[in-house]
Amino acid sequence: MPRSCADAGPWEPFMGYVRGLQCRECKAEYPPVRLAVCESCFGSLEVRYEIDAVRGAFRRDVFGDRPATLWRYRELLPVFDDQAIVDLAAGYTPLRRARNLGDAVHVRELWIKDDTVNPTYSFKDRPVAVAIAKAREWSLPAVGCASTGNLAAATAAAAAKARIPCYVFAPASLEPAKLLLPQLYGGIVIPVDGTYDDANRVAFQVADQRGWGFVNINLRPYYAEGSKALLFETWEQLGFRLPDVIVAPLGSGLLLTSLEKGYRELSELGQAPDGAPRLVGSQPAGCAPIVRGFESADGRPKPVRKPDTIVESLAIGDPGSGFEAVQSIRGTHGFADAPTDAEILEGVRLLAREEGVFSEPAGGTTVATLKRAREDGRIDRDERVVLLVTGNGLKTPAVWGDAFPPLVPVPPTLAAVDAYLGGRVHG
Repeated sequence: MPRSCADAGPWEPFMGYVRGLQCRECKAEYPPVRLAVCESCFGSLEVRYEIDAVRGAFRRDVFGDRPATLWRYRELLPVFDDQAIVDLAAGYTPLRRARNLGDAVHVRELWIKDDTVNPTYSFKDRPVAVAIAKAREWSLPAVGCASTGNLAAATAAAAAKARIPCYVFAPASLEPAKLLLPQLYGGIVIPVDGTYDDANRVAFQVADQRGWGFVNINLRPYYAEGSKALLFETWEQLGFRLPDVIVAPLGSGLLLTSLEKGYRELSELGQAPDGAPRLVGSQPAGCAPIVRGFESADGRPKPVRKPDTIVESLAIGDPGSGFEAVQSIRGTHGFADAPTDAEILEGVRLLAREEGVFSEPAGGTTVATLKRAREDGRIDRDERVVLLVTGNGLKTPAVWGDAFPPLVPVPPTLAAVDAYLGGRVHG
C-alpha cells in the first residue's frame, strides 16, 4: 500500500506511491532503500510506483493549481517527506515554438524545451532536486557528485540551500567557469587529474567509504526520476499530447532513459494513447560510445578512453546508462547520431540567431542532429519535433575562442560609425 507523507501544501495531501526498486535486467524487486544496483545481477535499478493508486491523483485538471516546477508531478516522484524537499524552482521551463529554426531546417512544427533557464542554468537541477531530497530523508552527512560541470553547480546549489556539505569530483581540465560555480555555492571541488571516468571512479570509492550520498552514484535510481519531468512537462505544454520526435543530447545516457520511463508511466496511466515519441540521441563524434553501441548488434556502448570533443558536458567515455539508452532508442524506433564539433558549433549559432536562445554545445548537438536527419530523411518535415536544450551557453564561453574577429575601437563620431558599418546597415 502507498505510504503516508506530510501535507504537500498547495495540492491535496500527498500519499507516497512508491512500490519500490526494480532491476531493469532481471526484474528483481527491492524496497525503496539506498541501493544503486541489483544485488542479483548488478543491473541498473529504477523506481516503480503503485500505478493504480497514482491514477486517481495524477489528473490533468489538478496540474494548473500546482507550482510551476517539477514537483507538480509529485505522485510520480519518489520523495516521502515533503519537509525534505529543497525547492529552487527547477523545472516547468518554457516550451518555445521555434518557427524560424523550423523554417531553416525544414520542419513544419518545431519546439524547443528550454532548460537554459533552470536555477543553475541546466537540466541537472531536475534530478538533483530529487536526489538531495532523498539525502535529507536519510539524514546523510554529506552529498556530492562526479561531474563534467553542470551537475557540479546543480548539486552544490541545492546542497547550499539544504545546508549539507557538498563534494564535487571533476576533471581538472574543465573550463574554469564550470569549476568556479560549485565553489561559489560553497562546494568543495576535488579537481581530478584525468577524465570524467577517472573522477567518477574515485568518487564512487569515496562515497562508499564515507557513507556520503553521491547524487549520480549511490543515489542514482532516485536522481534519475527528476529528469523524466521533462517528458511530463512537454506532454502538458503541448496540450496533453506527445510529440512525434524528441531529440536529446547523450552523455551518461540517463536523460534519454528517464524520458522513456516517463513515457512508460504515462502509458500505464492511460495518458499516452498515441504511442511513444521516437527518442533520438545525439553525441559528439569525438565521444560517441552510445551511438556506436546503437550501431552494433549487441547494443553495448563502445567505451572511449580519451574523449576528443569541445562538448565537455558530453565527454563521458564509459557511460553508466549507455546500454539502457540504446534500449530506449530502439524501443521507441528512434536513432542515434554523432555530429562533428564543427556541426555542433554551427547548431549553437543557428539556434541563437534564429530563436534568440544561447545554448552550451550540448544543445548544439540536438540542432546538428536534427539538421542532419532532415537532410537524409530520418526525420520527416511533417513530424512534430521537440529539441531538448539542456544548458546555457554563458557557461562555456571558451569554446568560441577565435570564432569572431577581435573588435577594433571606433571613434565616437557619425562618420566613423558609417565607415565601420560599411554596407551592413539595414534601413
